[in-house]
Amino acid sequence: MKQGWRSVRSGFAVLGVVCGAIVCSAAEPTKMTDEALTLHRQSFVFDGHNNLAMQLRKRADLTADSVDLNAPQSKLHTDIPRLRRGGVGAEFFATYVSAESVKKGTAVRETLEQIDQIARLVRRHADAVEWAGSTADLDRNHKAEKISALISIEGGNAIENSLVVLRTYYQAGARGLALTHDDTTDWADAALDKAKHKGLSKFGEQVVAEMNRLGMVIDLSHASEETSLDAMTISHAPVIFSHTGAHKLAPHPRNVSDAVLKAVAKNGGVVMVNFYSGFLTAETVKAYEQRTKAAADLRKSFKTDEQFQVALVAWLKEHPLPTTGVKDVVDHIDHIGKVAGFDHVGLGSNFDGVVSLPQNLEDVSCFPHLTQEMLNRGYSREQIQKVLGGNARRVFREVEAVAKSGAPAERQTAASGDE
Repeated sequence: MKQGWRSVRSGFAVLGVVCGAIVCSAAEPTKMTDEALTLHRQSFVFDGHNNLAMQLRKRADLTADSVDLNAPQSKLHTDIPRLRRGGVGAEFFATYVSAESVKKGTAVRETLEQIDQIARLVRRHADAVEWAGSTADLDRNHKAEKISALISIEGGNAIENSLVVLRTYYQAGARGLALTHDDTTDWADAALDKAKHKGLSKFGEQVVAEMNRLGMVIDLSHASEETSLDAMTISHAPVIFSHTGAHKLAPHPRNVSDAVLKAVAKNGGVVMVNFYSGFLTAETVKAYEQRTKAAADLRKSFKTDEQFQVALVAWLKEHPLPTTGVKDVVDHIDHIGKVAGFDHVGLGSNFDGVVSLPQNLEDVSCFPHLTQEMLNRGYSREQIQKVLGGNARRVFREVEAVAKSGAPAERQTAASGDE
C-alpha cells in the first residue's frame, strides 16, 4: 500500500498539470456581497502551502526561467493576476524531494536547486512579488502592495540527518520545514508510514530545538500524532500544520484529531485547512482510499511511468471524487475553531499540488468565497481576518521572537491575530 501511495502521489502530481487551473466554478456559485468583498480587500491572506515549485520543476530544463507568471497560466492554479484577484498577501511555496532522493544522495542538491528556482522566479517578477524572510519583510511588502513569497521544505528527509544542512537551508532562504512527508524518517514518524520512534527520536528533538534557535517554522502537516505531540511539547515556539484538516469530519490519517487540536491551542500554533477534496468529507476520504488502491493495482500492470500515468488519468476520469464545495472547507474551519479556538485556524490550500478541489475554490483567485461563507455563518470581522492570515502572521512573528531571544521563551497563547 505504501508503494501504491507513492504511485498515487506521482500520478496525481501529473494530473495537477493536466487538469490544473480553472476559473472559479459556476456550479452553485457563492453569491458575493459588497460587505464580503470589502472585508476581504482589507484583510491579509496568508496561504500556508502552495506547490507551484513542484509543478515548474517538471519542465524539461528543470527551471522556471521561461515562465511568465504575469500572464495567465492555464495549466496551473497560480499566477500573479489570480493572486491579485484572490487578495493573497503571502504564499508559503514548498520544495519537495522524494525519500528515494536520500538513497541516491541527491536530496540536498535537489532541495537547494528548488530554493534557487523559487528565488529566481521571485526576482524575475519583482514588480509584484518579493521574498520574505521576516515579519518586517511581510509588513514592508504588504505596504508596497507586493505578494510575499516564503520558502518551506516539505519533508525532513531533505536535511539528510544533518543540522548543518538544516542551517544551510535557512541561510539559503527557507523559513519552514515539515518534519516528515509521507515516509517516516530516521528521526520522526509520519502519519502515512509505520512508526519507528514513537514520535521523535533524540535527533528529532535536536531538530526542533535548532529550528527554534534559527527562527524556522515547524510544520507538522504530514507527521504522526505522536510526532506532533512530541514536537509541541518540546518547541518553545508555536507550530503550524500547513495543509491539513479535522479528522473528526474526514477520518484520514493526514487529518488531525481533537487531541492534537487541543495541544495546538496550548502551543499557540495554527492548523491551516487543506482544500484537497479527498481530505474534506468522510465520503471523499473513502473514495480517495479507493483511488489509492486502484493506483497501486494499475502500477503493477505497466512497465513505464508514462504508461501508468495515462492509465491513471483514464481511470480517474471514470471515477471522479464526490463533489465538494466552499462549505466543506469552512466546516473544517468551524470544527477547528470550536475545539482549538479561532486563534488557531488558518488556510493551507495545497494549490498546484492536488488534482481535485472544491467548487468555487479551484485556484488562487477564489479566496474571497471563503470570506463570504464565513460571513454567511455569522463569523465576526476579527475571526475572519484571523483565519485568512492574521493567525499565520502572528505565528511567524512569535517564531522569530523566540529565535531573537537567544534562549527558550515561555509560550504564550495568542489572544488576537493581525488584521
